[in-house]
Amino acid sequence: MASFELKTPISKETISKLKVGDVVYLNGVIYTARDEAHLEIIKYHKKGKELPFNLENGVIYHAGPIMKKENDKWVCVAIGPTTSARMNNTEEEVIKVTNLSAIVGKGGMKKELLKTFKEHKVVYLAAPGGCAALLANCIKEVKNVYFLELGMPEAVWELEVENFGPLIVAMDAHGNSIYEEVNEKVFENLKMMVQSQKI
Repeated sequence: MASFELKTPISKETISKLKVGDVVYLNGVIYTARDEAHLEIIKYHKKGKELPFNLENGVIYHAGPIMKKENDKWVCVAIGPTTSARMNNTEEEVIKVTNLSAIVGKGGMKKELLKTFKEHKVVYLAAPGGCAALLANCIKEVKNVYFLELGMPEAVWELEVENFGPLIVAMDAHGNSIYEEVNEKVFENLKMMVQSQKI
């Protein structure tokens, strides 16, 4: 198991170096995207419209954050991961039309997506559940919001993050999945790392 600090956007070459069980911390810009946002991205593509944000080699986070306004600026209160299986039926198309590099979420995705991850050099990073406030502390700035008409949790939030993690490579670009291997030891290591950050 190796540990990586990655700056977004993340090159496909870097993605190829990641393996199941590795720990990742993200720096730079990431975007939240849940069910409705995925459908909106696909709709834009089908209409030939350009998205108002760039996901090329980017990172999307399956999350519905809780935000509040302070001095006319958005501030993130909590941002725990959403169950990624909700996006199982739309993720492949989103990957193809955006050329993103990484997906962050909870619980993994259907194993059929491993073929897509391998073909397009994408990794799935598992975020620890129950750490919504801890992860919110890693957000240095809410840079923008898109599709806010979908509602706060479904909008696409553009976030500047620092040491966002720990995240575990749960599905890599080599066709491997931690959910298939049921590697309890890796999850225990991740839990210990999260606990050490709380102290």
